[in-house]
Amino acid sequence: MAGIYIHIPFCKQQCSYCDFHFSTTFEAYRKEMIDAICDELNSRAEYLEKRTIETIYFGGGTPSLLNEAELRQIFSTINKRFELSDELEVTLEANPDDILENRLVEWKKFGINRLSIGIQSFKAEDLEWMNRAHTVDEGENCVQLANKYGFDNLTVDLMYGLPNLTNEEWRNHVQKVIDLEVNHISAYCLTIEEKTALNNWVKKGKIVPASEDQQSEQFMILLDTLEKANFHQYEISNFAKEGHESIHNSNYWKGKWYLGVGPSAHSFNGNSRQWNVANNQRYIQAVNKNEVYWEEELLSKEDQFNERILTGLRMAIGLLVDDLETILPIPKEQLELVKALKAEGLMENRSDVWQLTKQGRLKADWIAAELFIA
Repeated sequence: MAGIYIHIPFCKQQCSYCDFHFSTTFEAYRKEMIDAICDELNSRAEYLEKRTIETIYFGGGTPSLLNEAELRQIFSTINKRFELSDELEVTLEANPDDILENRLVEWKKFGINRLSIGIQSFKAEDLEWMNRAHTVDEGENCVQLANKYGFDNLTVDLMYGLPNLTNEEWRNHVQKVIDLEVNHISAYCLTIEEKTALNNWVKKGKIVPASEDQQSEQFMILLDTLEKANFHQYEISNFAKEGHESIHNSNYWKGKWYLGVGPSAHSFNGNSRQWNVANNQRYIQAVNKNEVYWEEELLSKEDQFNERILTGLRMAIGLLVDDLETILPIPKEQLELVKALKAEGLMENRSDVWQLTKQGRLKADWIAAELFIA
């Protein structure tokens, strides 16, 4: 089994915190981009070595800007070039202001069965400084509309650790999603990326970022509130009701193969990683001329070992020690460090699995880095 990720680099406007690859001036070459994405799907189908496709994920950018003809062209290409699972998960990232009745009907028709909705906040002031295109009301109403049209697999994205977001406001945001009867929540702590408007505002003192203590407090509020509502944390940032986990994202963390299509998209086949050029015109031109438009990193055994630690520790079920040892024998130094982390209460006291505790999840990236083989 394998997955396909399709990066749609179109956005109505630029969010102040976002450093993903996108363009707000795409109309002049919109058709050329979709043609190039389909050409890449055709030319790189063999990358997955005829594995059955279990998941398709439209990310971005804002893939909910795709029109019916563009979706038809992409799905037609996929159907011709890949063998698809009978239980295919097809996810579309969508902004609340794009979730309209006619689009929901179209998406259903094409087999899209999961929406990932970027609500981020239910506070008008947050949406304003973030430069989000939707309103608070649209954030609430789009969930109800999607449910009305039969999308029972919904993910809502929320952000915590925002400037001037109080703990009580954050608790209310989480509770609002619960009350909307959403069955999957992805919650991310705001990070201030270098090449963003937000970073510029912080440097100039226009915005004061939340402290690490407040970020940690809001993370614990998130855990406690969702646990009481019968959500389980199956990955550091992802919470689901039973049976509603994201298969596509889970497969990333499990180390399964995937093909990334579109500018800036990444691919993985177990032994190497590839990433496409993050430039729309260069991507289109290279695809049209049948030139190489990606870079590749071959993964050593040490790289594969470290990646399994990084991804495996993000999962609530943890990382099987036996799986890790199929790559390399675990060095004595790492075993001693695991022992110390267990003593500090950051890892569960199990011999067969490396599994983080609640407190350990606050330091997941640091713990993973400590366990890496140099």
